[in-house]
Amino acid sequence: MFKASDIKDLRDRTGAGMLDCKKALEETKGDMEKAMDWLREKGISKAAKKESRIAAEGLCEIKVEGNVAVMVEVNSETDFVAKNQEFTSFVDELTNQILKNDVKTCEDVLALKDGKETIQDKLVALVAKIGEKISFRRFVRIEKEKEECFGAYTHMGGKIGALVVLEGASEEVARDVAMHAAAMNPACIDRNSVPKEMVEHESAIIKEQVLNEGKPQEIAEKMVTGRLNKFYKEICLEEQEFIKDSSMNVGTFVSKNGGKLKAMYRYQVGEGIEKKEENFASEVMSQIHGAN
Repeated sequence: MFKASDIKDLRDRTGAGMLDCKKALEETKGDMEKAMDWLREKGISKAAKKESRIAAEGLCEIKVEGNVAVMVEVNSETDFVAKNQEFTSFVDELTNQILKNDVKTCEDVLALKDGKETIQDKLVALVAKIGEKISFRRFVRIEKEKEECFGAYTHMGGKIGALVVLEGASEEVARDVAMHAAAMNPACIDRNSVPKEMVEHESAIIKEQVLNEGKPQEIAEKMVTGRLNKFYKEICLEEQEFIKDSSMNVGTFVSKNGGKLKAMYRYQVGEGIEKKEENFASEVMSQIHGAN
């Protein structure tokens, strides 16, 4: 009916994925023009054309139901779309699906069926309707034990989300810790969870700084230890000065309330994504010249 080269040709012409192109040719009995129309009707070719664009805005959402908690990040190109009701409804539906299903990867989530459509189908349709690149970037799904509790907090309308798990204590205490994590951006929960490479990198920088200050080698080694302790206090949730009571650190606050820190997750929308610098004046001028 059609050959592998036809799939490649359709992909080159539309930018759609191989599986979508194969499906289109199957649905249209190998007719290339009809296959292109099929991809357009489904919004797939339109979505594919936006894949190279940068989506660094968006929304972080957290939901807790019984012993399961989920935090997701979905990105859009503009903050305007991130506040669009259709976008927020999609994020809400996505989060609910993850709550209900024991999924491990984003691919697992996108393959979930809601009625006749998969989440991927709904995402493609949303991209086609809104006209921006939208990407499901990441999620975490946690199941807690009976003696544990969740703390969840979102800030700045979903720009930052923090989810923590405490053993013992109360949900109120856990929420205070999540609020602290959202505000203070700890990298790790405690010293044991700091990656070895991060410690080695920081030690090398500190040692170079101390030697540049003219300190002898043996003194430098001791100063590295002292300054590393300060480094740990800055990046470890357990050792950070508690934002609501500076007389104690977070670990002390939790233990005083009968708890123990078990896990911490923090998302900041768009972190690590290189954002495109827009020059509005240049963009307007280029459009004026293009119209002439």
